[in-house]
Amino acid sequence: MPEQPTSPPAASPAPAPAGTPRLGSSTTLPKLELQDLFISYTDRQGRTVQAVENVSLTVANKPGQGELAVFLGPSGCGKSTILKAVAGLLTPDSGQVLVDGVPVTGTGRDRGMVFQSYTHFAWRTVRQNVEYGLELQGIAPAERKKLSLALIEQVGLKDFADHLPRQLSGGMKQRVAIARTLANKPKLILMDEPFGALDPQTRWGMQTLILDVLRTQDNTVLFVTHDVSEAVYLGDVIFVLSHRPARVLHRIEVPYFKERDAKLKQTEAFKRVENHILDLLYESNVQGNIRVGL
Repeated sequence: MPEQPTSPPAASPAPAPAGTPRLGSSTTLPKLELQDLFISYTDRQGRTVQAVENVSLTVANKPGQGELAVFLGPSGCGKSTILKAVAGLLTPDSGQVLVDGVPVTGTGRDRGMVFQSYTHFAWRTVRQNVEYGLELQGIAPAERKKLSLALIEQVGLKDFADHLPRQLSGGMKQRVAIARTLANKPKLILMDEPFGALDPQTRWGMQTLILDVLRTQDNTVLFVTHDVSEAVYLGDVIFVLSHRPARVLHRIEVPYFKERDAKLKQTEAFKRVENHILDLLYESNVQGNIRVGL
């Protein structure tokens, strides 16, 4: 079932003026296209479970500004399964995943993934972790150091470049993971509930960091969450998914907000979009854990 485009109520914020980064259009091939995706798996009892059913969608390619697309749905609905198919970590039963028009047939450096769990080499410093992918590419040590230190500063860890992961907080570890992913310059950044294990205050700070850092990097991002507030705050476009098996119920273009900071979440305009999404979830009888208010 193709996604159903919907818009928040007419009183939403006015569109941005021409040239504003969040609202550009593209005449190129989509950055990502999913065509009639079906994915199943076998559970511990040997039963076949349908995880994803007939998912088709596109994410625009917007050179010079990037795009942040959010998959919003209840816990366990199949959001992460779709992300893994895009990453090439699993093969769909049927359908296709295309990046820049090219079918995905396995993993590759053109896609970088940030997980909810912390994925670091415990014996390597922050800088050495960020440099890992650059080492595999054969980049000279001096250039690796220059690139890694620039990214480490960008994610706010300039004073921790020589620290080990065990010396960092949860939020700081995720900053390292983001910097390491950015170092490889992927076409797509895949983020699987990366802030799910963080406390609310750290989570808010990381959401703002993502907007600040990724916009300067001109990235296309797929972000998985079951948090409505997080989806509205981060997203250019939101794909609302059903409970399992995952199907795309609605495609929502997020209105332009001139400022994106903590105060935005308390505004009537922001809450209007949240309520619109909650109404759609209710009307579609979506079951499961959906979080509101973080």
